[in-house]
Amino acid sequence: MTINLQKQSFELHPSGAAFWKEQAILLISDVHLGKISHFRKFGSAVPHKAIHANFLRLSEVVGKFQPKVVCFLGDLFHSDLNSEWKLFEDWLGFVEAKVILIAGNHDIISPLKYEELGVEIHSEWQLKDFLLTHHPETREGFFNLCGHVHPAYKLNGKGKQSLKLPCFFRKIDQFIFPAFGEFTGNFLMKLNDGEKAYAITQNEVILIENT
Repeated sequence: MTINLQKQSFELHPSGAAFWKEQAILLISDVHLGKISHFRKFGSAVPHKAIHANFLRLSEVVGKFQPKVVCFLGDLFHSDLNSEWKLFEDWLGFVEAKVILIAGNHDIISPLKYEELGVEIHSEWQLKDFLLTHHPETREGFFNLCGHVHPAYKLNGKGKQSLKLPCFFRKIDQFIFPAFGEFTGNFLMKLNDGEKAYAITQNEVILIENT
């Protein structure tokens, strides 16, 4: 699904990534690499193959859009260095695009480690009239692109059944990205006037708005 934000075109992908067409930037938030390895280390029964799922999805979405820039909107890694750092290093070897990380609260790995891999790391990024951050922010004169919240929306059926789906969430001056990573959890959002949710399934993006 392609939407318009501030007269710019963004293609929303079911993975939770979005491609900013005019700037050729692929935006991805809250991958939380290393989280699965962290869980497994402390005894959680998470399948080992899930570690590679994030990298496969990253490769698929980068391959589809062929961006000039890949921008991670924070929480790229879940915590300290672990075995998934080497997988990330190997993955970068196949990425021709420039890679930028907007640091999130979980990004505690030294910026020097990222710089060694050619990854730029910033606290925020102002581009045109957009403000790219990890935490949602309100700043006069800017439209905010952000993550952190892991938004989701609950769809309710007539038979009292319900389905909770991750979503992109549009506010008046803000657009919140869903978590890209596996096993990240989510936070249920409620629609107020002027807001929209773009729920994501395995194969499509679905617009939800107040009627």
